[in-house]
Amino acid sequence: MSTKTYTPRLQTKYHKDVVPALMKKFAFSSVMQVPKLTKICLNRGVNGAVSDKKLIDIALEVLSIITGQKAVATRSKKDISNFKLRKNMPIGARVTLRGVKMYEFLDRLIAASLPRVRDFKGVSEKAFDGRGNYTLGVTEQIIFPEIDIDKVTKITGMDITFVTTAKNNEEAYELLRELGMPFKNMKKD
Repeated sequence: MSTKTYTPRLQTKYHKDVVPALMKKFAFSSVMQVPKLTKICLNRGVNGAVSDKKLIDIALEVLSIITGQKAVATRSKKDISNFKLRKNMPIGARVTLRGVKMYEFLDRLIAASLPRVRDFKGVSEKAFDGRGNYTLGVTEQIIFPEIDIDKVTKITGMDITFVTTAKNNEEAYELLRELGMPFKNMKKD
């Protein structure tokens, strides 16, 4: 009796299409040299969290609904009296996705969420950090189909960081482009 394990669509695409395409483009001699996506980190700061503790709970719930994984609160590292901020107060929320959930989230982001952005012309290709990571800023959490718009009290944004094993921006760009990330000025080969 064989138990067939579930493999996300983008993970299959990575192994069948992306790896051979990147090996050819960058002339890698081994499959192990091909950059891969290691994790996706979602992070959001919560404005007004110091005065209203419920805002943190709402942010945690929203991130958990979007990703399908429990979010954790980020806490302040030091006291800042001008902001009435004390050390170790919850001021944001974050989630780190790996493996199956990472590929599932990326698939939903590319196929369903990004096309729902108003006047969407593609994501910027200037948000690479020089070490093969890419950060995408989302201004409205309501682009995700999992969020019920009627229950949203305040429209907030978040940062989504794609961490790869790429050594430079060009390798990371090609990896994300091959996976289907809709960049603004896609270079045609």
